[in-house]
Amino acid sequence: MLSKRSLVGVRLNFHTLAVLFFLLIGTQAFAADPSVDNSDEAVAAGKALFNTNCKTCHRLDQKLVGPALRGATDRAPVELVKSFIKNSQAVIASGNAYYSDLYKEYNNTMMISHEFLSDEDLNNLLAYIEYGDTADPAAATATGDAEGGAVAAGGGIPNEYLTIILGVLVVVLLLILIVLGLIISVLTKYLAKQDLDEDDKEFVSQKTNLGKVFKSDMFVVIVTALVVALVAKTALDGLYSVGVQQGYAPEQPIAYSHALHAGTLEIECQYCHTGVELGKSANIPSANICMNCHTHVQNVQGAEGVSPEIQKIYDAVDNNQPIEWVRVHNLPDLAYFNHSQHVVVGEVECQTCHGPIQEMEVVGQHSALTMGWCIDCHRQTEITTEGNAYYDKLVQIHSDSKDALKVKDIGGLECAKCHY
Repeated sequence: MLSKRSLVGVRLNFHTLAVLFFLLIGTQAFAADPSVDNSDEAVAAGKALFNTNCKTCHRLDQKLVGPALRGATDRAPVELVKSFIKNSQAVIASGNAYYSDLYKEYNNTMMISHEFLSDEDLNNLLAYIEYGDTADPAAATATGDAEGGAVAAGGGIPNEYLTIILGVLVVVLLLILIVLGLIISVLTKYLAKQDLDEDDKEFVSQKTNLGKVFKSDMFVVIVTALVVALVAKTALDGLYSVGVQQGYAPEQPIAYSHALHAGTLEIECQYCHTGVELGKSANIPSANICMNCHTHVQNVQGAEGVSPEIQKIYDAVDNNQPIEWVRVHNLPDLAYFNHSQHVVVGEVECQTCHGPIQEMEVVGQHSALTMGWCIDCHRQTEITTEGNAYYDKLVQIHSDSKDALKVKDIGGLECAKCHY
């Protein structure tokens, strides 16, 4: 006769434990192709390639702009995966069903070609994708980096906050001294009325000797500490201002007024700065753009004769010499900024970075343009996703969050976005 068996009595062999483990943690297990190298050297080399070329759009175990990559060689043959990495559009154009469906799933987002990667590079990259960080640190710490990295990325505590903190500390110390003085005064009066022996009376009635106070070691230490703190703060303020040209407004070869052209006449910025919607640079306008209007307009508000400033434009054209405008906004070479990406895609107004340009007689640098300033903007700026199918997948991924989708959520804090 068979006896009843409880769950506890079930034989827990290795296979049962493995099934229970994966059921409990809810992890997807992928069987990588056996030909993929799993050596530490290959994984390390692949990680460097991944961080340089793939990390902006992909994670190993989490969807981002593109799909999670771990298990890629389980879902498609190794050679086909390599071909897709090198030239995804060629594979899709060949009619491959899997990658065509994947392309459509992610709103036809085109992946750039990586023809420069050698076969060894591809093998190392696949090694990292399949056997790299099992708990993707970028996915695990994305929130922490975005929210907790404000001080590190933003360049530390702003100077005005440091000044306020120091001021508050000074006020608190003064209040403590006043309270201590009142306490001493009250205790002295109280003890003076008590029946004390001569030694105690002499101690209670003794006067403060300011000369001794100023010469005491404690006073010297306090004054020295205050001087060192002030010098240190001044030095830090100076270091934070290195390379920051906020307020820089050089004299230009022609007294061009943005207040007149962009303000009074309401000429669009894009009319003169033709590259702002097309590429990285906004472009300094050439003299022929000026001549579109000033062939006919020779003076301000219909005044007689030719304006001396407009005459400079004519001279530049006649002598076939460029107008030597002085550059105002100048980012360091290590930073990449694309005007078209911000103006066209992000729909960022010129005034967001350049200030009230339509009110400026002489253009100056309005914003700090530091890394912290840019990152703060990426943390705070919400993305307009309505009516733009490109963001549908990102909105779906972000749907669990109560906060609006912001630039930081689509890679806006990635180092490689601006430094590459």
